[in-house]
Amino acid sequence: MRNLLLFAAASLFLFSACDDDDNDVMVQDKLNLNITGLEDLGDDYAYEGWLIVNGKAISAGIFNVNESGALSQTSFPINSADLSNAAAYVLTIEPSPDNDPAPSNIHILAGDFSGSKATLSVGHSSALGSDFSSSTGSYILATPTDGADSNEKSGVWWLDPSGGPGAGLSLPTLPSGWKYEGWAVIDGVPVTTGKFTSVSGADDSAPFSGNQAGPPFPGEDFLMNAPTGVIFPTDLAGKTVVISVEPEPDNSAAPFLLKPLVGMVPADADDHTLYDMSNNSQATNPTGNVTR
Repeated sequence: MRNLLLFAAASLFLFSACDDDDNDVMVQDKLNLNITGLEDLGDDYAYEGWLIVNGKAISAGIFNVNESGALSQTSFPINSADLSNAAAYVLTIEPSPDNDPAPSNIHILAGDFSGSKATLSVGHSSALGSDFSSSTGSYILATPTDGADSNEKSGVWWLDPSGGPGAGLSLPTLPSGWKYEGWAVIDGVPVTTGKFTSVSGADDSAPFSGNQAGPPFPGEDFLMNAPTGVIFPTDLAGKTVVISVEPEPDNSAAPFLLKPLVGMVPADADDHTLYDMSNNSQATNPTGNVTR
């Protein structure tokens, strides 16, 4: 009888202990997302949220975005203690599938919690660190890499001839995980002018330029190796030029959603004449909030 009572007591203790543990594990609350302005990343990448708890990043859910910008999931069950103790929320772009449990370097949105809500922005110090609202740009049309005074409206260079020449762009330094990229939209096709991190140095490629060296600034001559649907040389008068901010590694050959500077080239544009770009950051920066 004594052994039977001991067994019953031990069984009750074990049941109670397991019940307590289960309750600890199952105590969850909801993290709700309200984010607009994100884009479809394709099949190889996804968005992942992170809670910053005591300086540590804890995954707060993975989601995708469709062609209309709608999130595949907007509410995530989160451990109650982690959620209540979170100081900030950070949204990253991650490879899919992802074998690394840590956040990538590509932080696109972040915000600090104030009570139950965190307002998200690209300008947060844990995201890109700037909202690009003070960015400016100017450019000229020219084709310096062909060595001839011809087809001069078939190239775009972000430089100021009056500066000796000088930089035509004023942009913030990007954190790791991001690069700038120039574009010309030719007959509806966005054609890259190359990626760069410095406004006072050459970009990282010259796939369409001629055989001579270009100036040490971002830009491109559209003279050879035209992509499908485009004919080189071209005339950029009346076309559009763009500076985008791209994730690194890049999820697509097309421009990313962040396009802080846009220039509508005048229809009567002259070559070697400086033209200004418009600040487009407010129109393309994603925004939103998360609530707990």
